[in-house]
Amino acid sequence: MLVLTRKRNEAIQIGEDIEIKVLAIEGDQIKLGIAAPQSVDIYRKEIYLDIKQQNNEAAGVSLDLFEMLKETKE
Repeated sequence: MLVLTRKRNEAIQIGEDIEIKVLAIEGDQIKLGIAAPQSVDIYRKEIYLDIKQQNNEAAGVSLDLFEMLKETKE
């Protein structure tokens, strides 16, 4: 993991297209601004993990349904 120190209004650049800028520091929280192409999905990590879990659960149900349908055709 790369660890960087940034102050308010300083940024980091990821590749050509993504910039993350420190907009504000308020107590133990920081406010970040992220500039990225619309094709790049950006989520808070807890939301990303929830989406991933829901997708895995849906895929599991889909696979079970596929197996059941396959058995009825045989």
